[in-house]
Amino acid sequence: MSKRRIGVYICHCGGNISDYVDVEKVRRAVEEEGDVVVAKTTLFACSDSAQQEMMEDIREKGLDAIVIASCSPKLHLFTFRSMAQRAGLNPYQYVHVNLREQDSWTHTDDPEGATEKAIKLVRAGIRKARLSRPLQPLRVQTERAALIIGGGISGLRAALALADMGIHVFLIEKSESLGGWVARFKSLYPSNRDGQELINSLVERARGNERITIFTEASLVEKSGVVGDFKVKIKVKGEELTLKVGAIIVSTGFEEYSPSEGEFGYGLEGVVTLSAFKAMVENSRGSVKFNGKEVSSVAYIYCVGSRQNEGNTYCSRYCCNATLHTALMASELSPSLRQFHIYRDIRTYGKNELLYESASKKGSVFVKYSPEAPPSVVRENGRLVVKVRDLLTDGEELEIPVDLVVLVTGMVPPQERELLEVLKLPVGRDGFFNEIHPKLRPVETVIDGVFIAGAAQGPKNSYEAVASALAASAKVAGLVLKGYAELEPQVASVDEEKCEWCGKCLEACPYSAFERVEYRGKEVARVIEALCKGCGGCVPACPADAIDVKGYEDVAIREMIDGLLEEKK
Repeated sequence: MSKRRIGVYICHCGGNISDYVDVEKVRRAVEEEGDVVVAKTTLFACSDSAQQEMMEDIREKGLDAIVIASCSPKLHLFTFRSMAQRAGLNPYQYVHVNLREQDSWTHTDDPEGATEKAIKLVRAGIRKARLSRPLQPLRVQTERAALIIGGGISGLRAALALADMGIHVFLIEKSESLGGWVARFKSLYPSNRDGQELINSLVERARGNERITIFTEASLVEKSGVVGDFKVKIKVKGEELTLKVGAIIVSTGFEEYSPSEGEFGYGLEGVVTLSAFKAMVENSRGSVKFNGKEVSSVAYIYCVGSRQNEGNTYCSRYCCNATLHTALMASELSPSLRQFHIYRDIRTYGKNELLYESASKKGSVFVKYSPEAPPSVVRENGRLVVKVRDLLTDGEELEIPVDLVVLVTGMVPPQERELLEVLKLPVGRDGFFNEIHPKLRPVETVIDGVFIAGAAQGPKNSYEAVASALAASAKVAGLVLKGYAELEPQVASVDEEKCEWCGKCLEACPYSAFERVEYRGKEVARVIEALCKGCGGCVPACPADAIDVKGYEDVAIREMIDGLLEEKK
């Protein structure tokens, strides 16, 4: 093997690594490794100045591989690949070593052991870099069309944005009408804009746009092909249609949490959900009425179905703002209405803090309860009574008789099992669709060409839903408008000489990225590279040991293991 010229850079990560790992000791330990030309430490490897220094080393010292030992590759894999490429180094000859999540944060109680582990991890990275070879991205042609699943506010805005950029859009909605939740409400916070009018204007624009084709009572039943060139089958009112698209946006929205019988009094007359109360307020005239009778007092119980010890542990975020906005609307109708907000925490973030301030000035009473002692709702002497200990009055037990109890229910993910099976999209612990990274790649999924938008990926208000829809539209445009897409080259490869088709690789592959072909008079497996995700699940499944993943070949993995096990005096 010819001599390599490797650069090694060990990051302090602003103390996240260096507080527990002696990074200078790590540098000294690896600088004498074979083929290492330069070994340095840096305060922040991701900073512009550090990247500039690496680029200068690559050019001036003729480096043909680099090892960067820092934080998780989920954060900066593409950062450092881009830096290597700018310096003239093939980006796949850069090796990332995770010293933060896999070492310093894991062994905060053992700095000496963490340092020794860091040396071994970096040494393993050097072994892998020594065997690295240049790879080129895969290129596929793209269709100038997109499929949007879900016709709520995010789906409609994404459709219009894509159409404005010259991309044909197929928009499918499983219900009879478009608009989702926003179309149900007459007043949206904080602008008080009429939700029905907003949706009607978007629908009118979409139906009048020649680049947008809308299907209602429709669902996705099948997807094949590769990123940029998907063939999708949709069922529309019982009939099936086949379409070709370059990308897919999933904007299936959310469902409202449904309280169980007896949960905070649910099931008792006068105990309603927030959406039901909002509709009641919007449809009342003169004063707030329930069953034809004027309402004189209301108690709102927050975090119903959210922030639970079991079940939905997440915060739905929009609920506090929506409740306070509705309370202000109720005050306008019935100025003498007494309103009690029984909450764990109030999260009216950003400019929505003004909603909280306005509600306070209009007489709303706020009662804070402990999650260990939630309020109870009973009916006594013909009236609803909320019993709660108020933390703001040193735990005083209150009994609040009211005409109505409003349960502030959060968002839950829609039940989309068929869609999950077709797209194979991952979901998070909260049940919503999962993005690759919440900050760096917030609308992309691990399925190339499939993006998520709106409340399909987690609780959002309408502003946030539209923002994510526009972000997804920009990603789709970037993918399909240039006519081709570049994919990761670190995919599986088959040694045809060793392979004797048995189908085990296809059985193991969750992406159906293998096919059977003829090779020199025998049947062998071939990788459909545009479908392969490089996960490596096929490698141990092959009885002939005929499969490798480019960049992670068996020989490289064995070398890394040897580097981890090597003891140096």
